Amino acid sequence: MSEAREAGSAADGPRLDERVDAARAWRARLVEIALPLAIFAAALGLWEAVVRLRQIPPYILPAPSVIAETLVKDWSVLSASLLVTLSITFEALIAATVGGVALAILLSQSKWIERAFLPFAIVLQVTPVIAIAPLLLVWLEPSTAVLVCAFLVAFFPVLANTALGLASTDYNLVDLFEIYRAPRWKQLVYLRLPSALPYFFSGLRIAGGLALIGAIVAELAAGAAGQGTGLAFRIVEAGFRLNIPRMFAALALISATGIAIYGFFTALSTMFLGRWHESAGGRER
Repeated sequence: MSEAREAGSAADGPRLDERVDAARAWRARLVEIALPLAIFAAALGLWEAVVRLRQIPPYILPAPSVIAETLVKDWSVLSASLLVTLSITFEALIAATVGGVALAILLSQSKWIERAFLPFAIVLQVTPVIAIAPLLLVWLEPSTAVLVCAFLVAFFPVLANTALGLASTDYNLVDLFEIYRAPRWKQLVYLRLPSALPYFFSGLRIAGGLALIGAIVAELAAGAAGQGTGLAFRIVEAGFRLNIPRMFAALALISATGIAIYGFFTALSTMFLGRWHESAGGRER
């Protein structure tokens, strides 16, 4: 009887340890979420207090409460512009992802191909989009020019990170595939592409934010020319009308959109990599 009790207690020990570890992980996750939110709320409270105590006019610096009120009041206008900006951002991001991955695979096949095409990609990266946006607006339709600007900004991070991931494949595994005389396409599909996934998702998180920035910059140029309907156009329009609360409301929407895009791709990376790659394991060191 005593032996059975000892066996039962020994079996309950690991289960208790697992429950304790799960509770600790949950508390750590809760603190990880609550701490930034608390600091952000404190910053907003300080902003509100400074504006109210110093009686700063809304046309100079609106309080967060005024910005929130403007968001609600002007939501019909701002939400329509937000949809325009989001559509441009994701269209550019999809095109940059497809083009960047395809070119990275092409560059990984031969050093001569890499040396031939990589300089063009670098030129696209180092050319400021704000400098070429007015030219694109002359050559293309405004909507097409904005899309091209966002694509150019988002393209290089996907290309560079995917190419780095393909080149960082374990050479021992590459030699193993070659020993078994696996075709190049099998080596690419079953070895190089899975090895490049962490790098690809890292580039995708960067490209998501840059696509939004590129769309905003191009929309600013288009808005200055009197064309466009995105959030950046609303910022330019609010500046001309000295409607500073609407300007801050549009800026708040842009910031929230950037955070949402980054969070979406972070969650996507965790979903694909969390079970097997340490970069998304979520372990504390």
